[in-house]
Amino acid sequence: MITQLYQGDCLEVIRNIQSDSIHLVYLDPPFFTQKTHRMTTRDRTSEFSFDDVWSSHFEYAEFLYERLSEIKRVMHSSAAIFFHCDRNASHIVRLLLDEQFGPENFRSEIIWHFRRWSSVQKKLLPAHQTIFFYTKSDTYKFNTVYEDYSSATNVDQILQRRKRDAYGKTVYDRDESGDFIPSGTKKGVPLSDVWQIPYLNPKARERVGYPTQKPVRLLERIIHIASNENDFVLDPFCGSGTALVAATLANRHSIGIDISRDAIEIARRRLAKPIKSDSHLLNSGRDARRLADKEALALLKGLEVVPVHRNKGIDAFLKGDIDGRLIPIRVQRLNETIPEAAALLYRAGKTKGAPLMFLIAIQQGGYFSFAEELPSEIRVIHGPALAVTKSFEEFKLSHQEVNSHGNLEDLDL
Repeated sequence: MITQLYQGDCLEVIRNIQSDSIHLVYLDPPFFTQKTHRMTTRDRTSEFSFDDVWSSHFEYAEFLYERLSEIKRVMHSSAAIFFHCDRNASHIVRLLLDEQFGPENFRSEIIWHFRRWSSVQKKLLPAHQTIFFYTKSDTYKFNTVYEDYSSATNVDQILQRRKRDAYGKTVYDRDESGDFIPSGTKKGVPLSDVWQIPYLNPKARERVGYPTQKPVRLLERIIHIASNENDFVLDPFCGSGTALVAATLANRHSIGIDISRDAIEIARRRLAKPIKSDSHLLNSGRDARRLADKEALALLKGLEVVPVHRNKGIDAFLKGDIDGRLIPIRVQRLNETIPEAAALLYRAGKTKGAPLMFLIAIQQGGYFSFAEELPSEIRVIHGPALAVTKSFEEFKLSHQEVNSHGNLEDLDL
């Protein structure tokens, strides 16, 4: 991947960039905070700072307007621009973007929500920043991103096909036998304009001690939404180079500009070894802590599944189907026998027309209450504890038999 770093005023550098050559612009300029921002590296050996002090709103607006004019020139007709700001200047930025790109090319006002510790103040705690999403034209790149359904969503109902009845009311579609007709595999829910991505904590692996550093995951999401591999990404106020790191990890070319020599050197070091911090919150989802059966779902780790909430017989569906019909999975509970767990799964699965159902057994015992054996649709898979226990018992029995035969031979009967 091509990565270019330039130290200097982005206005002068961008004037030397070819017109219509940039596919995505992300800028995180000074926020009109009227402060000098400072931060020390984790090892306390260096301090980085930049001034965000202006004589007036008009000076700040003029500074941005000149640079947005050049940025628009270098943008490809299919390009998008994501402008990062906060409450100090969001009203100014929105007017400038409308002026440059036209209100008809406004796409989204993204709210980046995060949690940070703060001292008690006589106002509401600031817990978000704003990212304005505009495009140069109405023919722009957009890759839909899907998220998992929340725990409040009845996923099994979403996966049932719907239709309108004679009165125009939406109802679940049924076949000739009266069974619900599944709608097939779902990708999830399309990403909204409120993003819950954790702010970088002081011990994050990717943190370099630069003021206002943003998480790679935030930039990664923007880049995946509005560009494709091998596209060119421009960050005119690149700071420590987060957008460039995200672009590199996503196989995009990038151009970074900053007036600070320290910032360019930090960005250069980060690009030599790109790092993205892991996030348990993002991996498991904010709703994961409220799952009623998180222990059961833990046994499904490694499988591509869609968790199901508030369904007594089904814990999840496989991300895949057979002729449009979904495959449910259930984990046996400690207070259930295998047949009892299978009965709950069978009843719930039959209402979905499931041709195959998986039951994860964690303990032995019991009998099947409404048939001599388990229905043919159900496959019983031993969970880790049961599988290890059975294997251990089988080995122990085999070992005892070997010893028993040896003792008989020693008696020479």
